[in-house]
Amino acid sequence: MKIFRNITVGQPGKLIKPIGFTLLSNIVNVIPFMLSIETVRIIFDSFAYPEKGLDTVRLWIIIGTLFAYMIIMFFAEKPAYRHSYRDAYDISASGRANLAEHLRKLPLGYITSRDPGDLANMMMGDFTLVETGVSHIVPQLFGALVMPVLAFVSLLFINWQMSLAMFIALPAAIVILWLNTKVNKRMADRQMKSKLDAGNRLQEYLLGIRVMKAYNMIGEKFERLEASFRKQMKESIRFEALSGPVLLLTITLIRAGLTLMILTGSYLLIGGELDLLTFVMFLVIGSRVYDPLSSALMKFAELRYDERAGERILNLMNEPEMGGTNFPKGGTDIVFQNVSFGYGEKDVLHNVSLAMKQGTMTALVGPSGSGKSTVLKLCARFYDPGSGKVTFGGVDEASMDPERLMQKISMVFQDVYLFQDTIGNNIRFGKENASQEEVIAAARKACCYDFIMKLPKGFDTMVGEGGCTLSGGEKQRISIARAMLKNAPVILLDEATASLDPENEVEVQKAIGELIAGRTVIVIAHRLKTIKNADHIIVMDAGRVSEEGTFETLIEKSGLFKKLWTIQSQSVGWEI
Repeated sequence: MKIFRNITVGQPGKLIKPIGFTLLSNIVNVIPFMLSIETVRIIFDSFAYPEKGLDTVRLWIIIGTLFAYMIIMFFAEKPAYRHSYRDAYDISASGRANLAEHLRKLPLGYITSRDPGDLANMMMGDFTLVETGVSHIVPQLFGALVMPVLAFVSLLFINWQMSLAMFIALPAAIVILWLNTKVNKRMADRQMKSKLDAGNRLQEYLLGIRVMKAYNMIGEKFERLEASFRKQMKESIRFEALSGPVLLLTITLIRAGLTLMILTGSYLLIGGELDLLTFVMFLVIGSRVYDPLSSALMKFAELRYDERAGERILNLMNEPEMGGTNFPKGGTDIVFQNVSFGYGEKDVLHNVSLAMKQGTMTALVGPSGSGKSTVLKLCARFYDPGSGKVTFGGVDEASMDPERLMQKISMVFQDVYLFQDTIGNNIRFGKENASQEEVIAAARKACCYDFIMKLPKGFDTMVGEGGCTLSGGEKQRISIARAMLKNAPVILLDEATASLDPENEVEVQKAIGELIAGRTVIVIAHRLKTIKNADHIIVMDAGRVSEEGTFETLIEKSGLFKKLWTIQSQSVGWEI
């Protein structure tokens, strides 16, 4: 069924052992209950037939059996407990890992279109709900139904009128609960959406705390966060207010069976169609049956909520990954053929055709928003073109395995991200199994060895999340060391020196010089003086190729490149 596929994130087979052992445990637990009924019968017989007296021998046998049965119940409960919780956490752990791997293989455009807080909450919060569903709800739900079913079937053979009276309201309760499912689902979706929105706003608040402090936007002035919390409160109250009464109605209907059973039993008892012992037995059984039934219905309502979390995860897991099975051939030419591309409804590139030759440096220049960064991302296949194609070594990138393609490419971003790990391990992202000697050699070439050795623990020094404990220039050089260690034949540079101070710029330029030697290089250039020696310069404007050529040929034209060069040359002498 769909509900079990959702609650197990596509692994319904994981429920077989938890449900099976829980059912076995509940069946085993029925035996002491039956022995207690036999005890009542023995005691009742002693009063009904005084001449027989109290059968103490049978009573002691039952008591001894109950003590022995405690051990049997322990060994029956143990595998049920182990499988319920172990399998639940296994589903969650493997599911989180699979989702993280799946996210890595999705187009970057899909990731950037989703709120990071939404994905983080799905990874942690939704899987927690799945854990709860698999460990605490589904096995117990099936187990809670065992005793009522066994009781109903068994009691039919003793007195069908009393048995029917006990369970006559159950079908109506189930119908009401089922009819409420759609409303419950809609309200659960709204409540979950408000919870995600509150999580997103909280993440926004924490990430933007520096800006809020600078502009005095803290406290009551930051109304979006407070509004999201209040909306979550209202949706949670609405969800409970609408689902609670229905649940209480179903439980009331079920418990009404006890009243009907007493009325029926009284009528049959007065008419002589039912003996007192059987009536008492039904009362004892009835008092025990309704608690697990009520528990099962309450768990079913909770199960539907947890199922929605699993459905959200499955919907994300079903998002198509970037396909391709081919791998790059020997060449590293990158060619755009009539490529158009946009982010959502916003078109960025318009019918762009250009070529970046193997073993050369190609510079992309142009005003902000002209499409330079988009060209770089398409080269690395972070996205696929909307139309046209991008080829790498003569092979269409859309047909390539993205991971095989990225083995050929190293990237140095303007905004460097370092992971919360040691400096050495951050460099090893370029080559996971690199030796310490290789890491040190890459650091020396990237001009970052000296400042690393001045840190408290050298290469074993921990950096804060995102590299917050290092300066911009230091992070850039570690990023370059990472690219050097990867030793890929193609280097993509998103102007790594644009926001650095002069001292750091000199060091980073030295490191870049080491990095690009003998490779195919594509660089986004903001400072035009850094690309005088580029083999080929492509000037972008409004998502189109405006002009291209060498530095000398472009500077002789009266085009956009010369205009940009003139503006930058004049700005050198500006003073404040």
